[in-house]
Amino acid sequence: MIRSMTGFVRHDVQAAWGELTWELKSVNHRYLEVSSRLPEALRPIEGAIRQAVGRYVKRGKVEVTARLATGVADRSIAIDEARLNALAGALEQVRAQVIDCRAPDALALLDYPGVRQASDIDGERLQSDALAALEPALTALADSRAEEGARIAEMLTTRADSVADHARQVAERVPMVRDALAAKWRARLAELDISADETRLETELVLAAQRMDIAEEVDRLGAHVAAFTDALSQAEPVGRRLDFLMQEFNREANTIGSKSADADVSAAAVEMKVLIEQMREQVQNVE
Repeated sequence: MIRSMTGFVRHDVQAAWGELTWELKSVNHRYLEVSSRLPEALRPIEGAIRQAVGRYVKRGKVEVTARLATGVADRSIAIDEARLNALAGALEQVRAQVIDCRAPDALALLDYPGVRQASDIDGERLQSDALAALEPALTALADSRAEEGARIAEMLTTRADSVADHARQVAERVPMVRDALAAKWRARLAELDISADETRLETELVLAAQRMDIAEEVDRLGAHVAAFTDALSQAEPVGRRLDFLMQEFNREANTIGSKSADADVSAAAVEMKVLIEQMREQVQNVE
């Protein structure tokens, strides 16, 4: 079954090092694009996160956000005094050479790389646990996209069937339109009291019938509907294939409309194009 490219999940995990929250949001996109917002402690596994997303998502723009609370807020802050002294000396040199140089505040100094010593949290353990916690979040995202995909597939199937029904009705209508046209021409000739050349009249009727003949368009539209329905049952991503088929649907419907010589056929062609546009909008969100 098809999958939607839209989804959102949140997954929390608690461990000895604290609490981690994963938030995954996906929207439609032409290709797979993964962006991440991670705390510094998880930056080393950014590549592994992208690989993990790629195992569950094949197409779409996925935003991965991690919020980490290590539970060390009540502990004292360890400062690397040597690093801080080196920074203070560098700042003195700057102030000696730059007039009116504003000194940084204490919080800015604490945030300078290397001044505040790392906590005693096992970084490798944290990263391993974070990746493990990402898996159920990705599974939930995939399930969410599959559920939305099932709803989209139901809507697409209903509308594809309606397009096929309209095409069949149009095909059944054409012979009646052709006969009505012949009767109209003969009646007009009778009103004008003109003796018609039957050979010439038959030739003109044949030419008119050829201009309004939509048998090929109806057949191709039926084949496109069958291919579309088959694609909906495939396991692999089929969004691009469905998008291509939508173009073919629209081409056949436009041709049927352009060949129409009857109000009912024109109305059916318009209705088909409305249905196809509704399908196209939903197909844009299919993986």
